[in-house]
Amino acid sequence: MPGTLFVVATPIGNLEDVTVRALRILREVSVIAAEDTRRTHHLLARYAIATPTTSLHEHNEGWKSSRLIERLRAGEHLALVSDAGTPTIADPGQRLIQAAIEAGVRVEPIPGPSAAVSAIAASGMAAASFTFLGFPPTRSKDRKSWFNELAKAGRPVVFFEAPHRIRRTLSEIIDAVGDRPTAVARELTKVHEEFIRGTLSEVLLRLPEPIGEFTVVVDVGHKTETTSCAPADIAAEFGYMTTNGGSSKRLAIGRLAKRHGVSTNAVYEAIERAKKLV
Repeated sequence: MPGTLFVVATPIGNLEDVTVRALRILREVSVIAAEDTRRTHHLLARYAIATPTTSLHEHNEGWKSSRLIERLRAGEHLALVSDAGTPTIADPGQRLIQAAIEAGVRVEPIPGPSAAVSAIAASGMAAASFTFLGFPPTRSKDRKSWFNELAKAGRPVVFFEAPHRIRRTLSEIIDAVGDRPTAVARELTKVHEEFIRGTLSEVLLRLPEPIGEFTVVVDVGHKTETTSCAPADIAAEFGYMTTNGGSSKRLAIGRLAKRHGVSTNAVYEAIERAKKLV
């Protein structure tokens, strides 16, 4: 009789967030297939679990899955874990799970932590439905498609981003959908956990040095109201964006037009009026 493949969610930061059931499964299985065995060993050592581990990541999942399926067919029970959170959610494991299903092996989820769910739960936004978009692609064609999908979501969107790309991505979202309500979660459940909430432009101003792991929630379904802003205020925003934000004058004017719900000509005129008042 074939064994069972357990898909086990593990802590996203704080090691105390693991469930009692997950610990029991990790102790009882024959082997743990881990995205990074070194990361998994920290969790296993914390709870004195001696189960052997084997690596299963995006570069070896294709050929490694067939070997693990053989062990499952032979009656062994296996656990699949990622570096943090729930496997296959922007992490490897899907090919192993699909192969197990095709082989008639039972696949059993062991639920637990998820950075995406944790972030939207504490974002203050409506969480009845949302769209998860993983990591924004780096290639320009794929990235353009990703932003198009985000713009069409019509509901809160949750995604992950690397620290060296977080500012660029938030700025590009302003260009794509305007200045929407946003919550950026950094280092979820860890010692230095931090939430920054506000509009995209406000978050960019308050975003600390990009260090750690970022989970972002943007309320794409929320339409910001058109506001009348004093020319001096628009000029001040323009000055910050071009001097500190690294934006060109043309790009800054375009972003301000979206942010305030006016035409680019209106923004330009406001800046010129502010200059005359100095």
